[in-house]
Amino acid sequence: MLVILSIILFLFLLRLANSREIDDVSPGIYCEKEYLEKSDTLWVIPKFENNSIADNVEWCNSILELNKTIGLHGVYHNYREFDMKIDDAYLKNGIRDFEKCFGYKPKEFKAPQLSINGNNVNLVETEGMKVRGWMHQITHKVYHCSNTGLFSNRFIDWF
Repeated sequence: MLVILSIILFLFLLRLANSREIDDVSPGIYCEKEYLEKSDTLWVIPKFENNSIADNVEWCNSILELNKTIGLHGVYHNYREFDMKIDDAYLKNGIRDFEKCFGYKPKEFKAPQLSINGNNVNLVETEGMKVRGWMHQITHKVYHCSNTGLFSNRFIDWF
């Protein structure tokens, strides 16, 4: 029992010290301003519901004005999108929209639902991005736009 309590306390302190992030940032998903502002990293979906972020210049500028780290969160954010076989053109399609929106290529990548197979990890890394996964998610406070995560944003704030 003492070991479990020690692990929980360690995790609590680690999450308290590490940066905050928010998943599912897209002009097509409502995102609470409070959580956008308190997050250090914004995980952006470049083609949510087949709509490119690059087509919404005002939104792109508003995200850039927040002066946050911005990472690529899938391409279309389909269920287990990166657990399936994808090709280089598929990934480059999302990177291109990200770059058109923000003026630079993403340096970090997080797969939707944190589900990514080994071949796709290699593909993402070949494009120069660092892949973030489960361990990163557990050790950071990660909010979700529209409060849609496994745990509520309020709980994430607390723990």
